[in-house]
Amino acid sequence: MNRREFLEAVAAAAVLPSLGRRQPPQEWGSPVFDVHFHMRPQPAANVAHLDGAGVTKANLLTRGDALAQVAAVQAKAPARFTWFNSYDVTKPDAEQMLTKAVKSGAQGFGEMKFHVAADGPELRRMYALAADLQVPILIHFQEVDHVPNEGTWSTGFAKTFGSILKAYPRTTFIGHADAFWANVSADYHDEAVYPTGPIKRGGVTDRWLGDYPNLFGDLSAVSANTALSRDPDFTADFLKRHQDKLLFGSDCSCRDGHGTGYDNPAAPRMAGKCVARETLGVLQRSTSPAIFQKIAWGNAHRLLRISV
Repeated sequence: MNRREFLEAVAAAAVLPSLGRRQPPQEWGSPVFDVHFHMRPQPAANVAHLDGAGVTKANLLTRGDALAQVAAVQAKAPARFTWFNSYDVTKPDAEQMLTKAVKSGAQGFGEMKFHVAADGPELRRMYALAADLQVPILIHFQEVDHVPNEGTWSTGFAKTFGSILKAYPRTTFIGHADAFWANVSADYHDEAVYPTGPIKRGGVTDRWLGDYPNLFGDLSAVSANTALSRDPDFTADFLKRHQDKLLFGSDCSCRDGHGTGYDNPAAPRMAGKCVARETLGVLQRSTSPAIFQKIAWGNAHRLLRISV
């Protein structure tokens, strides 16, 4: 080990004291927290993606009664996973089940992905509950089918969600997915899954991130990757202005953190690639190391009140 490698190893150990004897390398120049990681059935598969993508810790997104699965994953890799929980918001026991999850250690609601309106009564119940329990709620907004008859999710974002942000000031919202990220551009009208080309400034997502302290952005999936990749000048300015409101996430289904098995028919450019790696690369090229560290690590720890 040369002097530079030794100093990097010492720095990593200082930043990550709780990760145990096996310290993940800081491939990206900063530890990385993935706020949007869908739990794999086998505990080892979860760790494989983190290690392959150079991710330090991740937030497991679960649905229903997942406590035993979460415990198995956390036992496999102590201190590397937090978790959110979701539940069918159309069911009358949704509030009871989500409260139980939070009491059992879940640190937020999500991913909330259901065929309901963003300002409808089903999700309004969850917004109020998240405020009462003092946990964030991560929502999938989508207005255009990826495949025929897929359906849409948390609809009406651009038209109605500003009123929700005003009506629930005590609720911490984390926005995600197609409609959220396409609406960084003021000329988006639900006509494409992943719009490309120069961004027209003044989109509602951009404005609301600046106007509402209770709104944060989850930079996961092809939706966020596309928004970050389409207009480099806009991206650099956007990351600088919202550096305290953005959270890195992957939402990647590849098996090894290097793209094996990843296929999104709506985004052929991403075939065989790891979404985590692609987005971390865009972030690293588009901003300063200090802002990268906030987005990749610090903001999630502050928002979720994680001590290390």
